[in-house]
Amino acid sequence: GSSSPVIWGERIFLLTAIPAGVPGDEAHKPRGGINPRITHEFKVLALNGADGKIVWERTAREEVPHEASHQDNGTWASSSAVTDGQHVIASFESRGIYCYDMNGTLVWQKDLGDKNMRNEFGEGSTPALHGNTLVVVWDHFVPGQSFVVALDKRTGAERWRVKRDEIDTWATPAIVQEGGRTHVIVPGMNRLRSYDLETGAVLWETAGLTMNPIPSPVAGGGMVFVTSGFRGNSLKAIKLEGAKGDITGTPNVVWTLDRDTPYVPSPLLYDGVLYILKTNNGLLSAFDAKTGKPHYQVQRLDKAPNVFASPVGAAGRVYIPGRDGTTVVIKHGP
Repeated sequence: GSSSPVIWGERIFLLTAIPAGVPGDEAHKPRGGINPRITHEFKVLALNGADGKIVWERTAREEVPHEASHQDNGTWASSSAVTDGQHVIASFESRGIYCYDMNGTLVWQKDLGDKNMRNEFGEGSTPALHGNTLVVVWDHFVPGQSFVVALDKRTGAERWRVKRDEIDTWATPAIVQEGGRTHVIVPGMNRLRSYDLETGAVLWETAGLTMNPIPSPVAGGGMVFVTSGFRGNSLKAIKLEGAKGDITGTPNVVWTLDRDTPYVPSPLLYDGVLYILKTNNGLLSAFDAKTGKPHYQVQRLDKAPNVFASPVGAAGRVYIPGRDGTTVVIKHGP
């Protein structure tokens, strides 16, 4: 699995897809991807944080994936688990969404159908949970069939569903409360939109990002920061107060950047500093989040030349895990 570990108390939750079958037609190797024609066990694991022992393990489904995964990934478990301390929600996307209690008892499951990704590049969108609402973004390469849906976390029942004129995205939506409204901020190539958590109505929108929006938005200080970096570069810093309708060209778009933005890693917003990596490379920039003034730009991290994971900030440090196994730790600040 390529999912992020999710921690609650002494528990660590992981998702994995384990090859369990016999290889099939090796002649069918989809363009750009890994042959999926093997049965996989889609599992949810709960580990003890103190010693790493498995507390419980559940097989959500056994199935042959209908499409390939990306050649740089090679797994069908790229979404991360979600928990609120009462529920553990595992999205295997085309293989279904599964909600367990903290002891591993299945509470509900939901099948939203199959995604069809461009060039069979694989799935990997993680839902977002706020209160009793789980938001799932279902953007894929089928005209008129992309949507965002809100589910009741307790039952899996649909609260609302809104169609989207978008192709593949992988970003986790950011859910932010501001000015008496709860924004669900969802990147897209055509439009960047904020939906009302209660109704699904569009609160505001602006020009879209690049193709393949993968990084997740980050929010703080009344602002949200959205990035993408495939076949172009885009960063938008949006002030949420007063944002309504089409905010393109308005003061709500506080600052933008059209270079050196991430392709896969999400940005890190830490105490007023916005950190971003260039494409999937160990080239780090840091900006004053409110103004966009750079503290430093495109500084090379020699020990981590390739970075797909998102940086993490804690205790005055920034942790940047490289794809080759080295984590670079830098001092937080300008």
